[in-house]
Amino acid sequence: MIARHSHEQSNSDEGVEVIINTECADPVYGQGQYTEKKINLSSKLPYWIQGLIPKIFYIYEKAWNYYPFTITEYTCSFIPKFRISIKTRYEDNNGSSENVLGLSSIELTNREVDFVDIAYDELSAKHYKEEEDPKFFQSKKSGRGPLVEGWCQTTQPIMCSYKLVNASFEIWGMQARVEDFIHKWIREILLLGHRQAFTWIDEWYDMHLKDVRNYEKKMHAATNDKILLKNDSSQECTSPCTPSTHSISSSVLPPTESISRSWFSWS
Repeated sequence: MIARHSHEQSNSDEGVEVIINTECADPVYGQGQYTEKKINLSSKLPYWIQGLIPKIFYIYEKAWNYYPFTITEYTCSFIPKFRISIKTRYEDNNGSSENVLGLSSIELTNREVDFVDIAYDELSAKHYKEEEDPKFFQSKKSGRGPLVEGWCQTTQPIMCSYKLVNASFEIWGMQARVEDFIHKWIREILLLGHRQAFTWIDEWYDMHLKDVRNYEKKMHAATNDKILLKNDSSQECTSPCTPSTHSISSSVLPPTESISRSWFSWS
């Protein structure tokens, strides 16, 4: 459903262009899917950031999906000291696991834990749709929902998406403010995306993996057309099937550089 979310968040001026979507393999994590995207979101940034960047501003996303483990990186060529890394692990529980991403004792001490409740956490009014509200939605195919208060303690089956999010913006005078904005922005995206994944369940409930890949290809093509961009078939990633060395080592920066935060979100 990430493909549909990207499509809905794109328009003729801004959005997500899918550059690469291909199979990959890793000696540790096994078979997976690699995607590379170019994201234009200038108008969605606060005014105090817009004044510091070019009118056309892109962020590049590289993601390695070795379900139930994924790695996602965001960079920007205009700001070389900007970087976001997200490690994710999915587990069949309600957020009860303490250290699924293998953090050290120092990293555990310095992380901030934020539980994201997809039904009862407040969502920005501009993103709210009643048909995408888990408090009111019930799946016709699975019968799941609505999610009543305290649902994460009583609902079965349940899955938790554990995310370790690290943001780095090493520019003097702006680092703390920008990194705080990034974490809040990512939390809003995670809240919206997981609400949609749950309330769109009837679209994906019967899909097999092959169906998912075909759906992704169709949505990616539609999204690229929507933002008036065409994939450049000659464009290649340096190493699409292997994350950079930095991405598969610990993505937590030392406390003096940035504070790591873990998000727990249910779908």
